[in-house]
Amino acid sequence: MPTPTVLGWATLGPIGTRLPAPGTWGSVAGLAYFYLGFHWMGIVGNVLASAAGAYLAVGICGEAEIRLGKHDPGEVILDEFVAMPLCFLGWQLSSMSPVQAWAVILAGFALFRLYDIWKPWVINSLQSLPGGWGVVMDDTAAALATCATLHLAHAIWVAA
Repeated sequence: MPTPTVLGWATLGPIGTRLPAPGTWGSVAGLAYFYLGFHWMGIVGNVLASAAGAYLAVGICGEAEIRLGKHDPGEVILDEFVAMPLCFLGWQLSSMSPVQAWAVILAGFALFRLYDIWKPWVINSLQSLPGGWGVVMDDTAAALATCATLHLAHAIWVAA
């Protein structure tokens, strides 16, 4: 693939290269991706579609690293984009009131950014995986940690 094509996909066009805080904007784009393509899916559909997206992202992000000559470059945001739907596994947002759905979406976004930046637990160690695997898997783990935190918070809220 030509370099402009690889970098265009990896940076989501101008989002990763022209906006401040590209990871945050990539996550915002990932929310739109989730809403337009995933919010109606069940868990299995979300996992399968996310796995396919992550697999493609591993190749594209790994190639972008090589072409940019940097490890996990900040402008490469395809990883945040494809991971975001995993934050909402098991949440049927369409069956919630708009206020509840927005609360879950905003909490999911904030938690994902927190875990993606802070990289607690095993998330940080995943960055050392080779090539695009390290770029994508830390965001995938951050998304799954977000999902677990949202479900735990909901269980505590309901039990209280």
